[in-house]
Amino acid sequence: MKHLIAGLGNIGDEYRNTRHNVGFMVLDAAAAASGISFKDSRYGSVATLRHKNAQLVLLKPSTFMNLSGNAVRYWLQKEKITLENLLVITDDIAIPTGSIRLRAFGSAGGHNGLMSISEVLGTDQYARLRIGIGNDFPRGGQVNYVLGRWSPDELAILEKRIPLAVEMMLSFALSGCELTMTAYNKRGKTLTDVSGEK
Repeated sequence: MKHLIAGLGNIGDEYRNTRHNVGFMVLDAAAAASGISFKDSRYGSVATLRHKNAQLVLLKPSTFMNLSGNAVRYWLQKEKITLENLLVITDDIAIPTGSIRLRAFGSAGGHNGLMSISEVLGTDQYARLRIGIGNDFPRGGQVNYVLGRWSPDELAILEKRIPLAVEMMLSFALSGCELTMTAYNKRGKTLTDVSGEK
């Protein structure tokens, strides 16, 4: 079974380790844990991860966030992957930093990457793994916040949470969206701070 896992972000050193690039961070962690590497290809950097009986095509679009849909559509078609086997990993300001939630479908919620994908694919009926980045910014400061770099405290949280996001991604490929939501969404909502207290 083949799946497309698209981690959203922006390319370039100026965007590295920014909150908006958490999708890239999850895929980088998955690749590092599996000993595979990304190669530059059309519309993005791509790696193939084999996990048990699943094959995951990992995609980091090079189209910049606002045109993510072009990359996702191209690789779905190229690899002949069905919409139900698409998972998009994205940042989300609506949930706390480090909180992780899998959804089978839904609105873009103002996220430019999701808006592009939904517009190009003509549907919002695809799974998305939402990584919380919080919303500690003043009125009108959303753009600077999402494009800003993580604080040391945020990075400490992410170091503990990204492995769970990778685990959920692999579960999605093996067990599907509904079973993964049932098994993991409660754990995804439970934040453990850097001292280990809940």
